[in-house]
Amino acid sequence: MTRSIKKGIYVDERLLKKIAGKNPLSTPTIKTWKRACVISPEMIGFTFGVHNGKIHVDVLVTEDMVGHRLGEFSGTKKFTRHGGKMQKELEQKKQEAEIAAAKGATAAAADAKGAAKK
Repeated sequence: MTRSIKKGIYVDERLLKKIAGKNPLSTPTIKTWKRACVISPEMIGFTFGVHNGKIHVDVLVTEDMVGHRLGEFSGTKKFTRHGGKMQKELEQKKQEAEIAAAKGATAAAADAKGAAKK
């Protein structure tokens, strides 16, 4: 559900106090747990450490982010990979290609050393 117009947007007052009158370039990362806070134009240029449930993810606020929420730029889920038979085959082929490339590189280096001795 969206927030009603009469209530206005939710911008955390504490965050605004922390950035009031400060230079965005010289200010260190500002840590926050307020993922629902809407990004306002005053926040442009500042780096916020937005908590994702485990760590603080650094988010540099740009002009394109105004109107969005801080939590949108700090994902809470980590994608590992899809499993299954096809994925295992692809990984195996990739690993074999890397081994073949490494063997080719060592053979070329050995040939170069042998040619240099003669």
